[in-house]
Amino acid sequence: MKKVVRFVVCALFFIVAPSIVVSASAQSPLDGTWRTLLNQTKFSPKPLASYLSQGWYHCVSCNPSFDVQADGQDHPVTGQSYDTISVHEADAKSIEITTKKAGTTISEQTRTVSADGKTMTVKTTFHPANGGAVVTSEAKATRVGLAPAAINPTSGSWRIASVQQSDNGLLVTFKTNGDEITMTEPTGETYTAKFDGNDYPVKGAFGWDAVCLKRINKNTIEETDKRAGKVIDVSTTTISADGKKMTVVDTDKVSDRTSTYVAAKQ
Repeated sequence: MKKVVRFVVCALFFIVAPSIVVSASAQSPLDGTWRTLLNQTKFSPKPLASYLSQGWYHCVSCNPSFDVQADGQDHPVTGQSYDTISVHEADAKSIEITTKKAGTTISEQTRTVSADGKTMTVKTTFHPANGGAVVTSEAKATRVGLAPAAINPTSGSWRIASVQQSDNGLLVTFKTNGDEITMTEPTGETYTAKFDGNDYPVKGAFGWDAVCLKRINKNTIEETDKRAGKVIDVSTTTISADGKKMTVVDTDKVSDRTSTYVAAKQ
């Protein structure tokens, strides 16, 4: 499951809530549009860690971790959903980060630390692969442990506390046709897949290119997301008996972070 809000809260604090898959029949009232409820989301408590010191940015909790110069220029990285990143120390309490793939901007982000150094505000703009309307989000994170001394205060370990995001990153629509289900998001990410355990292509996405669906029971399904043949995310979606609520337990296999999302039918 995923994805634009591939709320994959990845190590870049790239916040975009996950699309949620529905198990349904052709006549099911569950077909339709669903909205992720961020105020009911339980983000992984696992801290995210990075440092900016002596002109270098170190993403410690990225997998694989990497080090790039914080000079505002694009620098190549491997193993991420993006292939270049630029980092700029905007001022004494803020840094700016831009990620790109094949020269196309994926996200622009500003991280700003409060005066007491205990809270960080992360503002992100995500650019959909199809060139549609951007998704904007604002996350609040709290510091874990002591702040590193004598370096940019955005450095250290942080835990996501809350997130607000534009609706086009929270909505997802499902439509069944026989034994197939089609997922679409306002950002342009889409797939059509069967519940047969095989891989099916994902279109319009930066971070994943294939999906595999399995039906656990009539109200529960499992989704496995892949990028270049590698499993990057596994989620289990359970639909309530009244058909009004979805609960998604999502495990990011790259960062080893598990979060729980809730969506309501619109």
